[in-house]
Amino acid sequence: MLKRFLKYYKPHKFIFAMDMLASLLVALIGLVYPIVTRNMLNDFIPNKKYDLVVIFGVILLTLYAVRMLLNYFIQYYGHVMGVRMQAQMRSDMFEHLEKLPYSFYDNHETGKIMSRMTNDLMDISELAHHGPENILISTISVTASFIYLSFINIYLTLIIFCCVPFLLVITFFLRKKMRNAFMKSRQSVAVINASLENSISGIRVTKAFTNAKKEKDKFEVGNKEFVDARKEAYDAMGRFHSGTSFVTDVFNVVVLVAGGFFLYNGDILFGDYSAFFLSVGLFISPVMTLINFMEQYQNGVTGFERFLEIMDSKPESDVPAAENVNTLEGRIEFKNVSYAYDGEHDVIDHIDLTIEKGKTFALVGPSGGGKTTICHLIPRFYPIQSGEILIDGKNINNISLESLRKNIGIVQQDIYLFNASIRENILYGNLNATEEQVYEAAKRANIHDYIMSLEDGYETQIGERGVRLSGGQKQRLSIARVFLKDPPILILDEATSALDNTTEILIQRALNELCKGRTTLVVAHRLSTIKNADEIAVVAEGKIKEKGTHDELIALGGTYSDLYDLQFRGEDTDPRDEKIAKTFL
Repeated sequence: MLKRFLKYYKPHKFIFAMDMLASLLVALIGLVYPIVTRNMLNDFIPNKKYDLVVIFGVILLTLYAVRMLLNYFIQYYGHVMGVRMQAQMRSDMFEHLEKLPYSFYDNHETGKIMSRMTNDLMDISELAHHGPENILISTISVTASFIYLSFINIYLTLIIFCCVPFLLVITFFLRKKMRNAFMKSRQSVAVINASLENSISGIRVTKAFTNAKKEKDKFEVGNKEFVDARKEAYDAMGRFHSGTSFVTDVFNVVVLVAGGFFLYNGDILFGDYSAFFLSVGLFISPVMTLINFMEQYQNGVTGFERFLEIMDSKPESDVPAAENVNTLEGRIEFKNVSYAYDGEHDVIDHIDLTIEKGKTFALVGPSGGGKTTICHLIPRFYPIQSGEILIDGKNINNISLESLRKNIGIVQQDIYLFNASIRENILYGNLNATEEQVYEAAKRANIHDYIMSLEDGYETQIGERGVRLSGGQKQRLSIARVFLKDPPILILDEATSALDNTTEILIQRALNELCKGRTTLVVAHRLSTIKNADEIAVVAEGKIKEKGTHDELIALGGTYSDLYDLQFRGEDTDPRDEKIAKTFL
């Protein structure tokens, strides 16, 4: 872990070296005051060397001015270095998050991921800056002050130094508890962030169902967990600091009493005793700095551990000899394909199917039957457990992810639009598209006229998740995005199921235009949208139960025929309706 942490210093070697040099000079300047004090009390003042008093006073003042500039350098450039390291870690984490598979996001809440990218990295940044600086300054100060005190009186110095092991013992026993407490505290902050992100995202649902109290109760669960975790952390921190502070207080008592005896017996001069008393402060202060640094160290280490948890999550990857394809033709084959999200219970169970180039293949069946999973396996959002999927005769595992997904367009029921302009959202389909291509894509999606009616046209900001647009408008923007991408393979996953009939007609026209000349896989509950598909498969319990054209399945008189009758019988009722509905829904 240390090696991985140190690599973030590499781009900032010069600033780091200057920061350490400045820290060294600050530590050395701190030793000048007791040395000057000792000479003044033992020599300059008793012997009336007032010129030297003034000279050393000016020297001391000059050194303090230099130390002021050095402290500014340490504070400014040290923090700049820490922030740059934090930014690099954040960039690395974001880049890694972009490479992680769907399964990672199935198991990790957005708010918790955000907490690791913000709060945790801030603590890592502070550790990166203050850690080496505190260690260097404190180590030099402790070592130099110990040597200097030994020259004054070795026996009194050894007596003082004997108190140090007590500090080390207390630090050793209390550090582990404090570390565990701070880790638990970090986890509770992540829970709060996740709850907050979830509640804010669903605020419209909360208001519609007047469930603000319910959301408040859910939030307070995490809030209470945070309070309890912080109480535990503060308890551990309180024990740590109170114990170490007591031992450092003992230092002063030992110096006062032991030094008093030495002075009484004539084993030490008054000037040396005074200088010793001042120098003990130089000895105690860095020791306390190191002790207090433990809290920052624990925060930084736990933050970096949580950072590494994400960085060590296995990303999506290609096989070594993965092929970069340009444009696929679009013939898709599933050969004995199985998949299970948990690795045990198959969602897809030995599926075999073929979709010819340029044909439309529809999937119908009950929710949870495996339709969407089939769609997700084609662009390799999830890895299959057994069998193989071929496109144009090529195993998709042997095609690079980027080139595979460039050949596949997806329109889903749950449309995600970015908080940006209409133009930027359409351009997401092809970032290199021209203005004319954007307009043409919007026209083919039946959204251009609406966009032009807006005051800012294509520059209109649509808000978070497209909140300023209707469901049909959002859907047409997503279709325009796919038009711009112009892929040979198209996946329509419940693309119109959330729309009213009038809007569905408009969207269906756009989708029909989009499907022309493309291999299309359609998932639908409304059978009216897939009657004209070249082939339809009924998927249930991870298996294909029926397959054929609309007319063939109706003639078969099986599950598809029952569902079709249920959807189009109108207001007539039949005792079988409830049973059929339960089967499919």
